[in-house]
Amino acid sequence: MKKKLLIVDNEETILFALQRYFQRVGFEVDIARELEEAEALALHTRYDLVIADVALTTTGSTEGLEIIRHLRVTRSAARVIMLTAYGTPHMESEAYRRGADAFLHKPRPLAEIARVAEQLTGGFA
Repeated sequence: MKKKLLIVDNEETILFALQRYFQRVGFEVDIARELEEAEALALHTRYDLVIADVALTTTGSTEGLEIIRHLRVTRSAARVIMLTAYGTPHMESEAYRRGADAFLHKPRPLAEIARVAEQLTGGFA
């Protein structure tokens, strides 16, 4: 059975690049452009992995970290990779404190994000 992945990012280019890449390596992929959309999807689907941008609204915002809280409140076992182009050490430590499994800075090669995803989920298929 295919593993389920939710990708949350407000940048269309990144969103679709990640979607295409992870579909090719065998994930069933859903996408969301904003926090509310991601939370609604996570209520109805059991994801194995969530990849989310930290800043979903404006540069420097941390709205994306709220997806971690939502997943934990709903008792989701999904592993979480947070991505950011504007990360700070404080933001990274806050992501881990909330329950992120990985914190990666953009730009990052898709293959490297996939390697982390594979480690967290125990493989792609």
